[in-house]
Amino acid sequence: MRLLVLEDEEQALQRLQKIIGKVIPEATILGTAASIEEAINWFEYNPMPDLIFMDIQLADGTSFQIFNKIKITCPVIFTTAYESYALQAFKVNSIDYLLKPLDEADVKKAIDKLKLLQKSAPEVIDYAGILNTLKTAQKKYKDRFIIKLGDTIKSLSITDIAYFYTENKSNFVCTNEGKRLPIDFTLDQLEEMLNPKNFFRINRQFIIGHHAIDEMKAHSRSRIIVRLSPPYKDPAVVAIDRAIDFRNWLSE
Repeated sequence: MRLLVLEDEEQALQRLQKIIGKVIPEATILGTAASIEEAINWFEYNPMPDLIFMDIQLADGTSFQIFNKIKITCPVIFTTAYESYALQAFKVNSIDYLLKPLDEADVKKAIDKLKLLQKSAPEVIDYAGILNTLKTAQKKYKDRFIIKLGDTIKSLSITDIAYFYTENKSNFVCTNEGKRLPIDFTLDQLEEMLNPKNFFRINRQFIIGHHAIDEMKAHSRSRIIVRLSPPYKDPAVVAIDRAIDFRNWLSE
């Protein structure tokens, strides 16, 4: 069995490697990665392993972002130090989800469960459903952001935000009152922090709230033009590959 381990804590990595050596001595650890960037780079130059042990919180964000870049076709056993993740929902989907600090018995149970699943009905592993469940239940979403303006620090409630956007390689938040303030997070990071019921990423440049939509118009190739409130200088166009999800989001 060929394994990949994604873990950003050295002590936790050593502990898991030691456990793997005892529970599945025939296994070979092909590589390790401590960040999303390292993991994506590893997948680009290596074949898919037989199993991945994947820490939820890596050095540069949540590992869910890897699934947006790489098509994972092998089983994944997630690990985390936080009990706030949807443990029961995850287990219902027949995939294991282990709390740190890991112990030998839990890892053995996970491996036994995985082998049984692969032997009987490997097709029941639904990563899309699992990720959607976890992403909506994994944590409390951000309800406030700290904005730095020189020596001034401002606390901004999520209810005061109309939308987020990127411009000239910088990231900004636009308040309901039309104030445009710099923010330290990228849109990829913000997408993980925001409640998907209230905010939707329509393209690479914008994440918008329901209340920021002033008007919508149908555009060519099934695209949608959104007029924002407060207004932005250029039209905000929903990306083609996000149009269906956007319509579903509007109707929720």
